[in-house]
Amino acid sequence: MASGLGRRVNTVSPGIRRQSLGIGLLALMLFIAGVYQQAAIGFDSRFVLFAQEMLRHGPSFFPTTYGQPYADYSALSTLFIWLLSLPFGQVNSLSAWLPSAIAAAVIVTLMYRLLAPYSKRWALLSIALMLLTSTFVTETRAVSQDLMLAAVAFSVFYLGYATDHFAMPRRLPLLLALLLLGFGIRGPIGLVIPTGMLCSYYLLNRQWSRLFGFGLLATVLLAMCVGMLLWLAETSGGPAFMQDVVHMQFLGRMDGSEGASGSLYYFTRSLGNYALAYPLALLVLAAVWLTNPRQAGPALRLLQYCTAAGLIVMIGLSIPQAKKARYLLPMLPMAAIIAAYPFQVAQGRVFGWLRTLMQGLWLLIPGLLIIGLLIAQRRLPTQPAALVPVLIVLVALQIIALVVWFRSRWRAEMLAGCAVLALWSVYILVFEPVERQLYDTQTFSRAAFAQVQKDPAPLVLHGMGKDAKAIKFMVNIEQDLQPVFTESIQELEALQGPAWLMMDRNDYHALQGTALGAQAPILSGRFDKNDYVLLHVNP
Repeated sequence: MASGLGRRVNTVSPGIRRQSLGIGLLALMLFIAGVYQQAAIGFDSRFVLFAQEMLRHGPSFFPTTYGQPYADYSALSTLFIWLLSLPFGQVNSLSAWLPSAIAAAVIVTLMYRLLAPYSKRWALLSIALMLLTSTFVTETRAVSQDLMLAAVAFSVFYLGYATDHFAMPRRLPLLLALLLLGFGIRGPIGLVIPTGMLCSYYLLNRQWSRLFGFGLLATVLLAMCVGMLLWLAETSGGPAFMQDVVHMQFLGRMDGSEGASGSLYYFTRSLGNYALAYPLALLVLAAVWLTNPRQAGPALRLLQYCTAAGLIVMIGLSIPQAKKARYLLPMLPMAAIIAAYPFQVAQGRVFGWLRTLMQGLWLLIPGLLIIGLLIAQRRLPTQPAALVPVLIVLVALQIIALVVWFRSRWRAEMLAGCAVLALWSVYILVFEPVERQLYDTQTFSRAAFAQVQKDPAPLVLHGMGKDAKAIKFMVNIEQDLQPVFTESIQELEALQGPAWLMMDRNDYHALQGTALGAQAPILSGRFDKNDYVLLHVNP
């Protein structure tokens, strides 16, 4: 075995395996709490529409909108939702979110299994720091391909590490299967990220044969997958669609035509998007560097592996010009493990300060959330029904945290647990209902379509964008529909009635002085946090 592996932990005990499964199941219950019939909003609308069309027309290699293949994604993540929706006969929020929730639970399970052989406290607090990260919370209760990729990437890293440290057999076929799964979920980046994370582990251990062997296999697999993807694209939609796939999944993300951000975006913006784990991880790494430990035990070596893997993700994702906070989710488990490292180290004044800092933050979280809710309720259009019960829960958690603060046994775990329960209670019972009320599209969409069904005529969606606002309308219509799309006043004036016309109220005001502007709205209402109107245009 290569040098630098440190003391070997022979196996993961059956007790730890059972505990990890129990913790993963509890996490899954938390992730899907209260989920069933919530209406789709925001980015979820696109994937729910994919699954609805698949449920109506059957599986395909690419998801579809308006009956046409969609170039930006392969159909694998939609297939997951489709399979889970079959027992219900429809796509609901539970079947849509469950793949993301399962992926998050897998990360929790493997994180505990990775760290508990060294320290159960380290394992539990790493999980807590991950659960306290806002990006993780929002992506867990949504349709999130990036969270599924994070589960694949962490599984690959765990299998590579467990082969050397937990006496597990080297499971190359399983590793390659996970790479295929990553590609199916997220395209080329879904294969490159897990490969890079495992190769960083081999590099630190100077396992050159494994590094080059696995890297070569992954490269060949990537080339085969890309070739298969392009062949399927041409088969599904012809040469023009294949060019769209190349642009959407490859060139557009690299050259910034799909949106560009600076090279340091992930290194700077993650201070907020991935707090508390990422900022605390930076402090811990600084503390490790300052203390300069003389002996590299297995825990410190694991810290180094996680640092390298997380850095590979951040550097690798900084190369494409298209950047979004959720893309960085594969880095989060590594950041959480690093951030909780002070609770694994018994000595060192700096680590003692960091332990006190983290426990102080966890102590304050319930109280800070109470203050935040009291301030926010004055600005909300309506008071959430669960606001008072949540405030009572937060007060109870704050009292428990204060009592625990003066008891040394299990203090860190209890404080972190109170903070996690406080944050998730507020998110599930207050934030989500308010967000879904503000960004509701179902109420107006169904009312508008009911008018269309009473007096059938073509439906014109003006200024809504075929792949933008229109998707949020279509997801609420329980049948196939081919709307007409217009963007300019000239296109509207060229329409031949009768027709139904849906648009933003501001666009309607811009029509004043025209024949269309003289039409009184048949229906008015809120749609995706804006005022919309429905007009009936006669010949």
